Amino acid sequence: MSVLVDTNVLLYSANPESPEHASAHASLERLRRSGSPWFLTWGVVYEFVRVSTHAKIFPHPMPLSSALRFIRRLLESPSVGILRETEAHLATLDELAAQTPGISGNDVHDAHIVALMREHGVATIWTADRGFRRFQGLEVIEPVRP
Repeated sequence: MSVLVDTNVLLYSANPESPEHASAHASLERLRRSGSPWFLTWGVVYEFVRVSTHAKIFPHPMPLSSALRFIRRLLESPSVGILRETEAHLATLDELAAQTPGISGNDVHDAHIVALMREHGVATIWTADRGFRRFQGLEVIEPVRP
């Protein structure tokens, strides 16, 4: 089973002050060591860097160098990949929009992730964002909750 890891799981894993830290960190470490394929997107990476370094979101934001070091460590995992848009991306997004009415605003970022997953045959996402459940054919796993 291949899985895409969403931003919030990365944020919980990187932030020891988060109540979800222990479970997110342990889950991510198991995934990194499992050898099973898992994925990020550049959108997820940039969102992680944006949020983790933001002083209005975290009382103790990460310095940019620490956020990039965290990402670099993840990308050193031999089983991780970055999902990128293919020539079929816009058609995939069109199909997704037809199946999931009402996508707008912040939901567009989620739709982008799901479109990338569909393009690459990845059907499982690890996230704490229950909004992903609205997308058909997507298995949503919340590794930070029992």
